[in-house]
Amino acid sequence: MIPVLVGVGLALLQLMAFGYAQSLADGSAEAGAVAIAAGREGEAAARAALPGWGRGTVDVEVDGGRVEVALTAPALLPGLGDRLVARSVAWVRAPAGTVAGG
Repeated sequence: MIPVLVGVGLALLQLMAFGYAQSLADGSAEAGAVAIAAGREGEAAARAALPGWGRGTVDVEVDGGRVEVALTAPALLPGLGDRLVARSVAWVRAPAGTVAGG
């Protein structure tokens, strides 16, 4: 019975880690969009909004006023690392003459 409880516990922790990564991806995409609206570089702002561990596992794409963030969640269970990717998109109408890309 103990191995089953450990497995269920790890699965729940993995689900919580993915939820945390999704929240970080949402905030990162929003930070990139806000930076574009302020006339700054969106990709750099999106990356800066993440904690240190997330900066190495994130893919940020900026296209005009669209910021898309794909953050790989920490993997507690072997084999899930590349499968659990939190994605978020934020949009903003970029002011004319501003830097929209990264």
